[in-house]
Parts: sequence; structure tokens; C-alpha cells
Amino acid sequence: MKPFRIDIPQSDLDDLHERLDRTRWPDELADVGWSYGVPLGYLRDLAHYWRHRYDWRAAEARLNEWPQFVTTIDGATVHFGHIRSPEPEATPLIITHGWPGSVAEFLAIAGPLSDPRAYGGDPADAFHLVLPSIPGFGFSGPTREKGWEFKRVANAFAELMARLGYRRYGTQGGDWGAAISREIGRTHGDQVIGVHLNLLPQSAAEGEPDEASLSNEQWQRAKRSWTRLLAWKKEKQGYADLQSTRPQTLSYALTDSPVGQLAWIAEKFHEWTDPRSTIDRDHLLTNVMIYWLTATAGSSARIYYERAHAEYWGQPPEPSEAKTALADFAYDNFVPLRHIADRTNNIVRWTSFDRGGHFAALEQPDLLVADIRAFFRSIAGKH
Repeated sequence: MKPFRIDIPQSDLDDLHERLDRTRWPDELADVGWSYGVPLGYLRDLAHYWRHRYDWRAAEARLNEWPQFVTTIDGATVHFGHIRSPEPEATPLIITHGWPGSVAEFLAIAGPLSDPRAYGGDPADAFHLVLPSIPGFGFSGPTREKGWEFKRVANAFAELMARLGYRRYGTQGGDWGAAISREIGRTHGDQVIGVHLNLLPQSAAEGEPDEASLSNEQWQRAKRSWTRLLAWKKEKQGYADLQSTRPQTLSYALTDSPVGQLAWIAEKFHEWTDPRSTIDRDHLLTNVMIYWLTATAGSSARIYYERAHAEYWGQPPEPSEAKTALADFAYDNFVPLRHIADRTNNIVRWTSFDRGGHFAALEQPDLLVADIRAFFRSIAGKH
């Protein structure tokens, strides 16, 4: 393992500014809002802020407050932050991001989780944090060979925890991080004490709900789950279809045009969040910058392709015996159903929140931190 520090050459920042200055803007239909995609006025304003006011060096310095490292696992570079708690009895916890996220999502939760005493919390709730970038994403990218789907990532991250000397640890994640975290718990149950998720893969409605077979409460929730799933398939899954089928073709546009990369990610931050959430523009742009500066739009998209072309694609999830908690945020992309989740997961905690969306660590960091603490406290019997 080698120490790592983010240090982007000034020439890369100058190139970005030149490209932003030369943006060739498309036309736009009047009065269509977000229905056709990111509105021109919104993106122009965001790009102008990016060019003239956003400070990458400040973001870089903040990320560099974390001790960071790189290592090679299964032929791939793995970048990770490793934040040791000042509390000697802290629980090791690996937290994994998704797409279009990055380790920058965790800036607001890393301190309270690793050093609760400094944030007015109970030191018994402390964690030693491992915050990896998924192979192919950001500073872990690009990958150099085929086959990096989420199960391979899970094995790599279990190896990472072993190399760090953590024999027993927890996992946490949303989006792809949820699939990876669940898989670590499923396949390395002798090491994983618990799995905390803020998205549960393959737990939404599977078809038109049958009122006769469900309680009224289950049926009402299943109707909502099915309605949201249909809306997703009709309007929102185009990005996944592209990344699952032709990620290389897409990568030319996103790697050459910063505004293209910005639009591709900003749309998801708009559509996948609670309408009441306010994600700071600087936070959004730091996330975009990690993809742009590492030129990993294409290699990060390949995880979709690899999953869609894996032998297990289309099959139900393999059962996991790991103790699992779900933090169910009201405006995430899918509505999970407990009676489906229980078929293949050992759910020991299920907390539904009336706010928050897909990017929980950015939208509702306090709620997420509290739920993580409560889950691991309960299964460890600390207090």
C-alpha cells in the first residue's frame, strides 16, 4: 500500500477552463422544464459557476485531510481513504459509494462516524472508516480488463479489509455501494458483523400487487412501489440502458466535453433527490470533478455493462444470512417492500424516513449517521 495525495496539475485545470469557455450550446424547446433533460438555463448557470467561482483547490485540500492510499488488488488500482478513530475500541466499517457518486459524498459523515466524541456523540459509537473508490471510478480508475462487476468488487474490498488487518467489520452503502456491501456480507459472513444499506437491491415490487395476498398496509406500499417502478422504466432508466450496452460510445462525449459530463451527472442529482433537499453546488461540482479529472466516465459506466452481461443477470438475488439494516429514505428511486426483502435478506432493522433521497450522505447526513450508529450498537450490544 502506498500513501496517496490528490494533486491535480494546474494544466488540467487550465484545460478545463478553456473547454468551458468554448462550450457549444444546443438549442432548447420552450416551456418543457426538465421533461426533455437538463434545462439549458440551469446548465449554463451551473457551468458559469464552475468556470468562474468553484474552487477545486479548496475541495482538493478538504479531501486530502483524509489519510489516503492506493494498492493493487486483482490487477486493479484501489484508492481508499482510511480514517482511524481516536477511540481504540472503534468498529471497522467500510463505506462504498455508487454511480454517479464518489468518496466526496462522505465528507459530512466521516467526522461524526469516526470521532463521535468531537461531535457531541457517544464514543462507544466510533468507527474506523475505510472509504474506497470502486475500481473504474475516480482515483481507482480506469480498470484495464473486463469483468469488474459488483461481485468482483466485493471480493476486492474484502481483500482490502484483510490487508488492513480488520478481521471483523461492518459494511455500508447505497446504489452500487449497496450491492457491493450486501455481497461482502453474503460471501464473507465470518468477517462481516453487519450490513447497513440505504438502498436494498431487488426489493421493489415485482409486478402488479395482489390485494388479496397482502395486508392493507402492504398493499398500499406495494402499489406505490409498482407505480414508481413503472415511472422509472418509462422515463428514467435510459442512462442505465446506455451504460449497460454501449459504455464506450458514450465515453467519448463525456470525456471530451466537461459540460456533457456535468449534464450527465447533474441530471441524476436533480431527479434522484428529495425535492426539499439542497445539495450544495460545490459538493455537486466536486463529485463531477472527480470523474472529469480522472477521465473515468467510461470506465465507471462499465460496471453496468459487466453486470448486464454476467451469468447471474436477471436472476433473483442469492440469499444473505448477514445481519442487515435498511435506512429507507422516502424519495429514493425505488420503494422497497419488506415481504420481498425478507425472502433473501436477514433484515434485523428497517427504518423508514419521511424525507431524503438517493444521496443520503449528502441530503440527510445526520439521519444516516444516527441510523448507522443505532444498528451497529444494537448488534454489538455495546450499550
